[in-house]
Amino acid sequence: MQLLTFSVAGQPYAIESRRVIEVLPLVPARPLPQVPDYVLGIFTYRGSLVPLVDLARRLGVTAASERLSTRVIVVEYAPPAETSAGEAAPGPVRLGLVAENVIAIRAAEEAAASLPPLRLPAAEYLDRVFRLAGGTVQLIDVTRLLPADLLAGIATVAPAGGNLP
Repeated sequence: MQLLTFSVAGQPYAIESRRVIEVLPLVPARPLPQVPDYVLGIFTYRGSLVPLVDLARRLGVTAASERLSTRVIVVEYAPPAETSAGEAAPGPVRLGLVAENVIAIRAAEEAAASLPPLRLPAAEYLDRVFRLAGGTVQLIDVTRLLPADLLAGIATVAPAGGNLP
């Protein structure tokens, strides 16, 4: 498994590179009312509206610093087939993730050791911790990053690969 590594509030994290579509410079977002503070709003990506998520705020720390190294990682994934309310889930979803110091692609096979996923109820998106040369890095599972009800609402606003209805 290949990992895209970056930092959030000075700590190293990673996501699976197979989920990454593109890494962009930080872009402005149009705010959305009544969403959690970690959803910065929406931005236009290749003709589609895409939700922008501040990973630092999602992890419960201060907002990401706006530095030259702050980037938007555009990811795509298919949500579970059904929401918690029993409704059919939308098709593939694109999200923009704000992170600092997007560093490199690393192979998980380089890890000297790893811990199993934490699976904390309030942070189901936190996955394994790898020990790589130079320190540890925690994997973020983007498929669990947003609560199902929020994901369902956002997915109807910003379908992957399409414009608003």
